[in-house]
Amino acid sequence: MTTAGLTVLDRAAPREARPLSRRDFDVARAFDEHGSLLLGVAVNALGDRHAAEDCVHETLVRAWRARDTFRAERGSERTWLIAIARRVIIDSARARSRRPVEVRAAPPESAPQPGVDSQVADRVTLLAGLSRLSPEHRQVVVEVQVRGLTYDELSERTGVAVGTLRSRMYYALRALRGMLTEEDDRDDA
Repeated sequence: MTTAGLTVLDRAAPREARPLSRRDFDVARAFDEHGSLLLGVAVNALGDRHAAEDCVHETLVRAWRARDTFRAERGSERTWLIAIARRVIIDSARARSRRPVEVRAAPPESAPQPGVDSQVADRVTLLAGLSRLSPEHRQVVVEVQVRGLTYDELSERTGVAVGTLRSRMYYALRALRGMLTEEDDRDDA
């Protein structure tokens, strides 16, 4: 049977036994027999299934255009198609590396406030409050609240009983709350 001047071969006949000529290269059969291999090679090389599918398509188009260059004595149809696919994959990878990568900027969570950043102001206030604490109280707050030590770990480091450390934390936080409330009262006035 011929279609558009091309001979459609019986799919059951072994392909490697006949030399490939311009008149009997069947793209549909080639895709059925070798498409999954070509797709696997392209996906492994590119890491992108959509780009790999495009490479398989382009491989078959190039094979169709170059069907006169195939020589069965030089290798199988599969080997010939893989060689074409290799060049297509390299071309695709080069083209992708030249394209700029699209970067989408995340929208700002809130508009920047004019003047001093509130987080910076809060940190300055906290540091000022910590500086007004006694060294023992400041040490407990910094080690437990900032550095994340447990009371047991801090007790092992300092040799101070856990109960004493908990008591220091209570009074240190109470003093800090009082200092921060004074700051807020001054800011409101």
